[in-house]
Order: sequence, then structure tokens, then C-alpha cells
Amino acid sequence: MYRFLLTPRWWGINIFVLLAIPFCIFMGSWQLSRFEDRVETHQAAEEHAETAQREAARPLDELLPVDKETSGRQATVTGRYGTQLLVPDRKLDDRNGYYVLTLLRTDDGRTLPVVRGWLPGEADPAKAPAAPTGEVTVTGALQASESPGSNGVTAVGGLPKGQTGVISAASLVNLVPDDVYDAWITLTEADSGMKAVPATAPDDTGLDLKAFQNLGYTGEWFVFAGFVVFMWFRLLRRELEFARDARLGLVTDETDQGADGTPARESGRQSEPA
Repeated sequence: MYRFLLTPRWWGINIFVLLAIPFCIFMGSWQLSRFEDRVETHQAAEEHAETAQREAARPLDELLPVDKETSGRQATVTGRYGTQLLVPDRKLDDRNGYYVLTLLRTDDGRTLPVVRGWLPGEADPAKAPAAPTGEVTVTGALQASESPGSNGVTAVGGLPKGQTGVISAASLVNLVPDDVYDAWITLTEADSGMKAVPATAPDDTGLDLKAFQNLGYTGEWFVFAGFVVFMWFRLLRRELEFARDARLGLVTDETDQGADGTPARESGRQSEPA
């Protein structure tokens, strides 16, 4: 009754199933491990952020270049404030507002972007407090240069003069004659009635859309494995039904026979039993 399983057609089906199921399970397990890695990285980033807030501030140059270990750590640097810019469309506590970004010319002649605080509403230069004059020493959380798409940053085009959509050396290099640090800091204590902007976690360390995509792909691969098993049993059942019909003489036309002698899948001509 099961001799059809030895036909070339079923050999091909069986080999495909035997290869497809382990492959789907492997891919599902791999996607699950990617999600678990992101969860662990997210937890480590939160612990790192808490530790960084408690640590004493270190000179900026000791923490450069910015990486996952130094991002969020407290840095201190001395210089003089210069050009001030606004960064629109930045949310804080679920409210829309803007950052007040002031460029600090450090003692070594380079310029460091400093986010002095956040204000609600539309970006308005008249509402942004002026930066302190003279030499200042600032302390804040070190951050890597932003790029569109990272941590919710969007590349907004056509901004008015005095505004920038991204805090990065590439976006600021044409605004000042000095070299711009490939980093920025957000003050621990905001200036002049503004709200301090909390440090953000480095890229690929949070439970973002990519993380939940990995979880979704995990489910898809296991569903594929189950679908392969379901289809194999479905084909097997149909084959057994055709074999039963042939044994009972319900398949009468030779054209209803497959090339291997088993009933064809699209048999439509049957006779009534005597």
C-alpha cells in the first residue's frame, strides 16, 4: 500500500521535506538568538547608562572616539560658546519641541556641539536662552554623531537658517571654520530654565523595530516548518486515497494513471462500482 513512497517522485518529496524542516528550525533558532542578543544588549546598555551617571566626569579627550563603552559617560571640557543652532522636532516626555545646540570652541581649537537643553513648541530663536559668555567648563553625557534613521532622527530638509536636523560633524562642518568633533554632549544640568536632554543608547543596543523583526522572523520560520509537515501528510493522505480508489476499481481509464503507475493527481473520470 505504501510502495508509492519508493517512486522517484516521492523520493524527491521526502528529500525536500527532510532538508526543509531542519533548515527552517535552524533559521528560526538563529533569529531567536538574534532577538535574545538584542535583549541582553539592551539590558547591558541600561546598566551602562546607570553606571555612567554615577561615575565622575572625565576629560573629553580621554573618552574619544565614541563607542558603545564610552557613549553616555560623563565628559568635561573647557572652552567658549559661539554659534547657536536649534534642532527642531525633538520629543521629550512625549512632547514635541527642540534642542538648543551651542557650539563650544575648545582650548585646542576644535568645536564641540553642546546640547544645552530642550524647549517645548516650535523652534524659535527668540525663546532660546543665550549662551554664557567667557570661558566655561561644561559637563555632560558624551554622544556619538547622529545619522538619519538612528534613534528616531529624521533628515529634515529645507530648514531655516540657524537650524539643523542632525547633530553630526558632517552637518556642522560648513557652519564653523574650525574642525568639529565627531561627537557631542548633552549637559547634565540644562541652562536657563530648559530641560536637560537625557543621553540616548548607542545604535543597535535597544529594543527597536529590528529586534522585533527578528522575533517575527522566528515565528515565520517555525510556521514554515509546520507547513512543510502539514503538506507532506496532506500529500500522503491524497496518495493513499488514490491508491484505495485504484484498488476498488474506481479508476478505470488508463489515462488516469501516472507515469509511475500510480493514479494521477487530476483524475476526473471514474465509474460507479458494480
